[in-house]
Amino acid sequence: EFALEEMEDRLKRVLSQYRHHAEYEAIASSLRTLARSNYELDFDEDQSLDERCIFPTSPNETNGIEDARFVRFVEDDGEVTYYATYTAYNGQVTFPQLLLTRDFTHFSISTLNGAEVQNKGMALFPRKINGRYVMLSRQDGENIYIMYSDDLYFWQTKEILLKPTYHWEFVQLGNCGSPIETEAGWLVLSHGVGPMRKYAISAFLLDLNDPGKVIGRLTEPLLSPDENEREGYVPNVVYSCGGLINGNELIIPYAMSDYASSFATVNVQELLNELTGSQKQVEVNVEEQSL
Repeated sequence: EFALEEMEDRLKRVLSQYRHHAEYEAIASSLRTLARSNYELDFDEDQSLDERCIFPTSPNETNGIEDARFVRFVEDDGEVTYYATYTAYNGQVTFPQLLLTRDFTHFSISTLNGAEVQNKGMALFPRKINGRYVMLSRQDGENIYIMYSDDLYFWQTKEILLKPTYHWEFVQLGNCGSPIETEAGWLVLSHGVGPMRKYAISAFLLDLNDPGKVIGRLTEPLLSPDENEREGYVPNVVYSCGGLINGNELIIPYAMSDYASSFATVNVQELLNELTGSQKQVEVNVEEQSL
């Protein structure tokens, strides 16, 4: 381990010896950015949870922290850790980052690394499967991929999981948060982008023991922007970064065109029945109140 001041002192020494080598300046700049993108934050335990806001801190985050996908991760020994994969944006390039906390007081932020850490929308499964970490991703801005790794911070390989198939997702597919474990399989909320850049929310189901196997997927969206949700900073969009199951309901918080938030509820069993082919229609209840 080393402090930033120690690294900066060593870099200055090296650069002073190679003043006429521009490539060394570029390497030094990359090292500074990488080091400052791994940091820790602490909040006062007496501070209300809803007041613990994480603002952009590192050079990677100067233009924003976006689309955090939180997941309650259960370690092999039963210990619970909360992770969030999110996108750091510096105005030119996006950087996938990983946030870790066990108490929502102390937070560790780290870069994700490896050949397949690209693009946006990485979503971690809530436990290891067959002894490995598993992540959903979208490297090419079009398809959904699945990745496996022995190291949470390094991802080197990918496999294609889903391709756009239906008209409402023809432009692009992506996940809407970490998979949710059910008896029927891993329930995944997804988003599809169709004509006129219309974002809709849908779902698919993966095998519990072999998440690279798709059991079923909806042929129509669960949610599409209606006449009250189409206008906004980013128009024609409904988007979510994760849902949760409470009792027999799947609760889907979602944003509408980047101007307001709301949530919808779906009967879990009805949704699973449709995904497994035993039911043909799912009723979605959308709350009228926006947040």
